[in-house]
Amino acid sequence: MSTSSVTGELDAWRGLPALQQPTWDDPAEVEAVAAELAKQPPLVFAGECDQLKNQLAEVTHGRAFVLQGGDCAETFAGATADDVRNKLKTLLQMAVVLTYAASVPVVKIGRMAGQFAKPRSKPVEVRGGVELPAYRGDAVNGLGFSPDERRNDPRRLLQAYFSSSVTLNLCRAFTKGGYADLRQVHAWNQDFVAQSPAGRRYEQLAGEIDRALTFMKACGANPDEFHGVEFYSSHEALILEYERALTRIDSRTGSPYDVSAHFLWLGERTRQLDGAHVEFLRHIHNPIGVKLGPTTTADDALALMDKLNPHGEPGRLTFITRMGADRIRDALPPLVEKVTRNGGPVAWVCDPMHGNTFEAPSGHKTRRVTDVLDEVAGFFAVHRSLGTHPGGIHIEFTGDDVTECVGGGHEIDEADLHQRYETACDPRLNRGQSLDLAFMVAELYRRLD
Repeated sequence: MSTSSVTGELDAWRGLPALQQPTWDDPAEVEAVAAELAKQPPLVFAGECDQLKNQLAEVTHGRAFVLQGGDCAETFAGATADDVRNKLKTLLQMAVVLTYAASVPVVKIGRMAGQFAKPRSKPVEVRGGVELPAYRGDAVNGLGFSPDERRNDPRRLLQAYFSSSVTLNLCRAFTKGGYADLRQVHAWNQDFVAQSPAGRRYEQLAGEIDRALTFMKACGANPDEFHGVEFYSSHEALILEYERALTRIDSRTGSPYDVSAHFLWLGERTRQLDGAHVEFLRHIHNPIGVKLGPTTTADDALALMDKLNPHGEPGRLTFITRMGADRIRDALPPLVEKVTRNGGPVAWVCDPMHGNTFEAPSGHKTRRVTDVLDEVAGFFAVHRSLGTHPGGIHIEFTGDDVTECVGGGHEIDEADLHQRYETACDPRLNRGQSLDLAFMVAELYRRLD
């Protein structure tokens, strides 16, 4: 296919309805920013995207498990070494629990290095009689409630690119420079092992890993895989001008890749079959995902498969279900049954966060850890009953000891939410709650055998 033909396909979305896009003051300013972004180096490489696709193909075949997680909405202020290390440390600890306790290879994907934009249910926010544009993530406007902060500023898209670059560089340094060495499993835990039930449980598992590594070393086995990990970036493909500006034609294959991240997904609000987001994503060659809520029908899922993965390529498409703890056991089986019977290969991943949000009396948005755990348990129960593979979890978490979700081994109740409620958007699991979840998932996975 000629370059002009590929370019035409990549721009076909411009003639379709594009939901959840910011209203910019000056279209010429947006064009100038997009042109500047188009000149920037890629954040990821096509070969890395293909490598992730191959690993996700293993998930579709039931031979691996996805652990995808990070902030609900990243902030520019959070692109620091400490913040990135803490999130990465939590993801690595969860992956160690799953790999060792469940004996399953884990594909590690961060909601990191690009998750700077958020869809919103209302375009404006009103406080004290003052109406301003809603906060749409740092890539669009600021969290502060003032006209200057809430102006939709396209220059922020450039800052999102550079913050993503900083975060990715830090992730690569940590995962390849010795920090992710399996012999570090104790060091990852020293700061909270004494006061956290999840930490103490993790420390016991770390001791078992130490003994296993010592045994293997004594036998002469010391593979490279013990000293670093493969880590991939992901975010919701929301702001289409940003994603299009960061799409490149791969010199090896002549195919287009969105080099803003290894993995892109569409949310519930932007997965319309005749919409701009689906049209754009169907032309890029990255592995991609789609969020499916409780009202999704099996025919909806099949239509999305036909549109986004018409050739049935394993690893290309992931369905991320977000049903809610009270709905998943009823809403998920018809989808899995019909897709398995009539569709191509797909990885099934559970997002147990977004269907379980409620408002506490204090006005804080929060989630009960018990609901999060129950949705994951329901997800596993459905796949166990159908003989299909529960392919992973997709969660919002932080490496900090925040008080945003209630419950967990180190109990947080609704009266505690104000103490460290730091999210820029939705409530996240803290480190101890994330490890609680990892241990439960490992146990559920072991029961599949």
